[in-house]
Amino acid sequence: MQEVPCRVGLTPGALADEAFFPSPLAAPPADATGGTLTDWPTASPLAQTPSVTLVETDLAFQAAGQSGISASIPDWSREHKPFFAWMPSRSLLASVRAYQHWKSSRLPWALPLKRWAVLRHRFWSVVTGADIPLKCRIGGGLMLPHPNGIVIHPDVEIGPNCMILQQVTLGTTAKGFPRVGGQVDIGAGAKVLGPVHVGNHARIGANALVLRDVPAGATMVAPQAQVLLRQ
Repeated sequence: MQEVPCRVGLTPGALADEAFFPSPLAAPPADATGGTLTDWPTASPLAQTPSVTLVETDLAFQAAGQSGISASIPDWSREHKPFFAWMPSRSLLASVRAYQHWKSSRLPWALPLKRWAVLRHRFWSVVTGADIPLKCRIGGGLMLPHPNGIVIHPDVEIGPNCMILQQVTLGTTAKGFPRVGGQVDIGAGAKVLGPVHVGNHARIGANALVLRDVPAGATMVAPQAQVLLRQ
């Protein structure tokens, strides 16, 4: 599929939380060689760590056909918040988008609007209990149905149209940081750590500890709980 960047202009409600802004990473982030999110290498130094089980692997285009959601073109309606609606996760994302937009602007009113975005971000971070830095490289269309406890390291890269549930950690190790492809769903309590590449249309189950690469279209799950002692 041809990569098509998303260009969305400012809305009349640019100062309100319901307004969302495209960041420079509305399209999948590019690396130093000009490649995109789908071009990342699949090798990982931690690839042999048996932390999760590979349940099912499909071709990425088959997964895309089943979900109907693109892994490369952001769907900004997934982040849209109706006026005065109480949607803390979308308000938090709107503050991140606003900060990234005004940070790169040279308009005379960009500085106060950037500072206002910082204040909004601090407020909604407290309300949601999520740790999503302002400088996160997140593709458009991210959904956070239950944002409490989500921790994302600033170096992590996330593709378009992903969904992250509560208590998820995307963190780094001394060897690197995760790179998450487009249209990836990450279940509650999952941990993705280190130089891991998660392919497009992949699924990560609840409480999975992911320390190795996830192929495109694959589903990764954690082992079930076992009874160790009976009364």
